[in-house]
Amino acid sequence: MAESISEALSVRVQRMEDLLAIQQLFVDYGAFLDAGDLDAYASLFADDGELLLGPLGRATGPDAIKELMGRATASSVGNSFHVISSPQVQLDGDRATSVVMWTVVAKDAEGSPTVTMIGKHVDVLTRTTAGWRFQRREGHIDIPTVMRG
Repeated sequence: MAESISEALSVRVQRMEDLLAIQQLFVDYGAFLDAGDLDAYASLFADDGELLLGPLGRATGPDAIKELMGRATASSVGNSFHVISSPQVQLDGDRATSVVMWTVVAKDAEGSPTVTMIGKHVDVLTRTTAGWRFQRREGHIDIPTVMRG
């Protein structure tokens, strides 16, 4: 019986570690993007990971993802901030799926914060030797941008 309790505890601890690592992946995604650290940002994707951002474009692999996001974020670094919320994660061994809400807050002309858009990411995640990574991240905008630029 002690062995089955130990095994059950081990499974529960692994699940908690996986969920925390995945939540950190979501937080890092927004933080790296907001800071303009596109090398760190691209490292959050598997070697063959995909990023699909509707009209902004799509890319496969960290190098292409870095290039896409360099074009997409050139004017917003330091002026907008991602708030990541409401993660829903379904674990399945070394794979997981998730839906995560995001809100972009930017400085308006007077320097005051304003919500510029709200959406969600629909993800497929994979455990790699480097930890949890995005295998596929598809962005959806629920409330479009009001940013002008």
